[in-house]
Amino acid sequence: MAIPDSNKIYPRVKDAQIVYLKNVIDHANIEVGDFTIYNDFVQDPGDFQKNNVLYHYPINNDRLIIGKFCSIACGAKFLMNSANHTLNSLSTYTFPLFYDEWAHKMSPVEAWDNKGDIVIGNDVWIGYEAVILAGVTIGDGAIIGTRAVVTKDVPPYTIVGGVPAKPIRQRFSPEIIDRLLALKWWDWPVEKISDRIKSIQAGDLDALE
Repeated sequence: MAIPDSNKIYPRVKDAQIVYLKNVIDHANIEVGDFTIYNDFVQDPGDFQKNNVLYHYPINNDRLIIGKFCSIACGAKFLMNSANHTLNSLSTYTFPLFYDEWAHKMSPVEAWDNKGDIVIGNDVWIGYEAVILAGVTIGDGAIIGTRAVVTKDVPPYTIVGGVPAKPIRQRFSPEIIDRLLALKWWDWPVEKISDRIKSIQAGDLDALE
């Protein structure tokens, strides 16, 4: 039985459009789980943290956390906290960012509203050119539709779409969702996942429990 290697960059032979994302990330505040893939047919997928994780300035110390076995389509964007100009001022202009220019002692962090980290669960599918905003948590097994703009948390195994993204439907019944969340197959050893992959693909939950 062949065991997949999550430590290589390109999971498919002679296909440079898909990468195991964790192996092209070197930013301390971006964390990606095993076997999560990113596909890009426009730009080099290896440049994900430069092209897809935007406004990620060190001063905010915010994090992007992505779980295991996620599928991220071409052009998906993650807008971090520095995209959020403050609403607590009479002006949205980033005066604190240019404190040297204006000869005032201000903290640049005051220029932005900090919404928190972006947290993506496991086995999440993020569609083509979807946008995820700072502070959003997406639950395990969720699906984000093409060009959706996600401004609020997404529950596990929920399909969302639109601008702003809204729930379309749940993928399974509440009972099955609870069983899947308890199962956490993505945390199994690779050998066990490989052995049970036909049951996963067939939707045979009984065989997995």
